Amino acid sequence: MLEIKNLVVSYGSIVALHDVSLNVVAGEIVTLIGGNGAGKTSALKAISGLVAPSPGSIRFQGEDITRLKAHQIVKRGLCHVPEGRMIFANLTVAENLDMGAYLRTDAVEKRATLQYVFSLFPRLKERAQQIAGTLSGGEQQMLAIGRALMSKPKFLMLDEPSLGIAPLLVKTIFEKIVEINREQGITILLVEQNANLALEISMRGYVLETGRILLHDHSPALRRNPEVRKAYLGGG
Repeated sequence: MLEIKNLVVSYGSIVALHDVSLNVVAGEIVTLIGGNGAGKTSALKAISGLVAPSPGSIRFQGEDITRLKAHQIVKRGLCHVPEGRMIFANLTVAENLDMGAYLRTDAVEKRATLQYVFSLFPRLKERAQQIAGTLSGGEQQMLAIGRALMSKPKFLMLDEPSLGIAPLLVKTIFEKIVEINREQGITILLVEQNANLALEISMRGYVLETGRILLHDHSPALRRNPEVRKAYLGGG
């Protein structure tokens, strides 16, 4: 569904990604793990059209999307929930969700998607008229995911969904990620510093280190890998 080949991303003289290749099959949850500065966020930004790779290619459902603008990529069904959530803090919850559907014209289906989001995250329904900036960190993450779902994605990219969230709500968020994948058939690419959680819910994983793919394997195998355990899972 998503195929990346020989991706290079640079910010001036600083190279964030070096010749990165990876793929995600439809229906999977795939995770990218790695430390700070490994290049995980840069990979998602390149896929979603926020930074331009040079060189390298990105194909989504067989189409080359390497040079498309971000809104064109969203229209094709690939949506990005960025690190830090990036909600519209001065708008209400309902207005934020409506912004997620700005490219859609199917009013009836749009209402159905909204009802699904409210069923997935009942707190958002309870707080529909609340200013988004006054929500807790966990509620803001629910809103960011809900806003992405309003675009009716086929493929969802999540950047650090556990960041700044209370442990109890982290568990809820990850349960919902699995539910979205299983019940809606949405393919997910997950970037997450909590490698234990990421490998627990994903099918496969890639380990990024200083902008390069160090390892790639099925998630259970990565969890057993001594190098991964030592570097990312807190084990020996």
